[in-house]
Amino acid sequence: MNIKRIFFGLWPDHRQRERLRDIISPVAKEVEGRAVDRRNWHVTLAFVGDLDVRFIPGLMDAAREIEMTPFRLRLDRLEFWPRPKIAAVVPPRVPPDMETLVNQLHGLMQDVGVDPPERVYRPHITVARNARHFEPLRLPQSAEIEWSQFELLESVSEHGRTTYRPLLNDF
Repeated sequence: MNIKRIFFGLWPDHRQRERLRDIISPVAKEVEGRAVDRRNWHVTLAFVGDLDVRFIPGLMDAAREIEMTPFRLRLDRLEFWPRPKIAAVVPPRVPPDMETLVNQLHGLMQDVGVDPPERVYRPHITVARNARHFEPLRLPQSAEIEWSQFELLESVSEHGRTTYRPLLNDF
């Protein structure tokens, strides 16, 4: 059986990554921890988990049926999250259209037999792992990105590092 660890997420394009880097990096440098390569920066929408690859095409087909309303996500501060020990860039609020998309993806997951998480959804970009506690830091300016599509992404762990890569799709 071939298994992939997958999730739905927002995957920045090159231009978005460069803009995020310019805004986030000066503040993230203040944090003690292992920096996450910006090529791995993303916003998780719905974590599916380990799934047999035979079920991925059906999941992708179901995801194509979701009509995503574009939305803007404003990220304005860096926070320490103690349980995963991460430094995360977060928004002041979740845009309603993003909340709708997350709920649709959770419904899709239930349809294929995967239980969505029971915790409150908190969008973020992880910029450092194994971080040490720090007080929240404001970004010098907000990073506002418009999103009009989402991706099915694979999480790959090799040599003690995790990388993320989009699976081919047309959402």
